[in-house]
Amino acid sequence: MPPLPLISAEQIAARVAGLAREIDAALAPGPIHVVAVLRGAFMFAADLVRALPRDVSCDFLAVRSYGAATESSGIVEITHDLGFPISGRRVLLVEDIVDTGLTLQHLLHLLATRRPASVHVCALLNKPSRRRCEVAVDFVGFEIPNRFVVGYGLDHDQRHRNLPYVGVIE
Repeated sequence: MPPLPLISAEQIAARVAGLAREIDAALAPGPIHVVAVLRGAFMFAADLVRALPRDVSCDFLAVRSYGAATESSGIVEITHDLGFPISGRRVLLVEDIVDTGLTLQHLLHLLATRRPASVHVCALLNKPSRRRCEVAVDFVGFEIPNRFVVGYGLDHDQRHRNLPYVGVIE
């Protein structure tokens, strides 16, 4: 049985375009270095980068905190590090979902040690009811209830990433 749709492909496309406009208006003119968090944010990051009307460079970080579970382990493991230095760059960290905040907190601390000019966070999905630590998310696509979601890059045990919508696993 396929996951029940929560956010349609059309809603996602419209919101990604809106986020690109918000980001462009909020950040000072000039290039942005987008750091997408793999694997869940790859579709969102690709669409967002295409929608940003300015010079954009890209890099990727891969983390693991869920494994095959539907609950975060609370332990963040970097499985792929950045390929380029970010010192002095304006970084836009792109996440698929901010849930407990533990992964984002870990990544923000990690990136800060690399001395970027600034770091802003853009998340497709925000689930504030699950926060275990306070983290700032500068740009949010959608706030969602405490449900386990898949699709548009998000997975459950590596399944459902290819869905064009965000759906709920029952």
